[in-house]
Amino acid sequence: MGNERTSEALNRRNSTFDNRLRPVEFSEFVGQQKIRDRLMLAVQAAKERGETLDHVLFSGPPGLGKTTLSYILGEAMGVRVKTTSGPVLTKPADLAGLLTSLEAGDIVFIDEIHRMAKTVEEYLYSAMEDFAIDIMIDQGPNARSVRLELPRFTLVGATTRIGLIAAPLRARFGLVNRLDYYEPAKLAEIVERSAAKLGVEIEPEGALEIARRARGTPRIANNLLRRVRDYAQVKANNRITGEVAKDSLELLEIDPHGLDEMDVKILETICMKFGGGPVGLSTIAVSVGEEPDTVEEAYEPFLIMEGYLDRTPKGRVATDLAFSRLGLSR
Repeated sequence: MGNERTSEALNRRNSTFDNRLRPVEFSEFVGQQKIRDRLMLAVQAAKERGETLDHVLFSGPPGLGKTTLSYILGEAMGVRVKTTSGPVLTKPADLAGLLTSLEAGDIVFIDEIHRMAKTVEEYLYSAMEDFAIDIMIDQGPNARSVRLELPRFTLVGATTRIGLIAAPLRARFGLVNRLDYYEPAKLAEIVERSAAKLGVEIEPEGALEIARRARGTPRIANNLLRRVRDYAQVKANNRITGEVAKDSLELLEIDPHGLDEMDVKILETICMKFGGGPVGLSTIAVSVGEEPDTVEEAYEPFLIMEGYLDRTPKGRVATDLAFSRLGLSR
């Protein structure tokens, strides 16, 4: 029970921290310029016509701003945003309860929409297209369908695995956007903005040092900023310089290239235990003590993007860069 309470307290603290740093309008959102421009145009056009915004789908790795953009859309349209997630919607009644509580123009944000139950997804088709859902009442010979009219709303879906979304659902989104990893310069801008909101003094070199090790992800950059802030508060008079950021991140075992302890462990496993591969995902996961899904979704994308790892039909293969980074030779 004590561990559960501690976990809940930490989750609330992390959520509060994220909300403090989350941009609330397009002008504050850094990066993803093309997506931002498309959304601003769509919002302006919808408001001029007095219509609801078209349904929007965001895809891409976690931590890049999908949830943030959903709330910004709500702020820009001047409507409420109701939030849920795919795994929570297990039966049609869950969806019906959510949709019938909406007001005209509201945004429904479904995170991890690809994990929604198939039966719920099928009910969503008519809700998105016709703004109505058909509910079955009773069973057997007495069963009958009742059609519930819904106010016009905007569905905003977010997914880390767009390939798992059924084609009929994907086709009903008018705006489909894929968010990409950030360059260090943009991440440094985000770090500086976040530091200002937290009241922490930070030098450009310190912000860039954090950004270079943030794996191209704003959420990770803000989390690292929090850890560096603690270090600076205790050991550097609450001022983050390049040297302070470097020392604190080394304490966290995050190297200058953004590789953390698990990244190095994965690469060492492939390079040293299996001669660089090819080696299967399940074998790697067992060797490093992680779940295969975690390795595939949380670690591999960055390692592949940075050129340390290749996926082949026979398995994962470490590149020459991986051997070089580890100080090994093939």
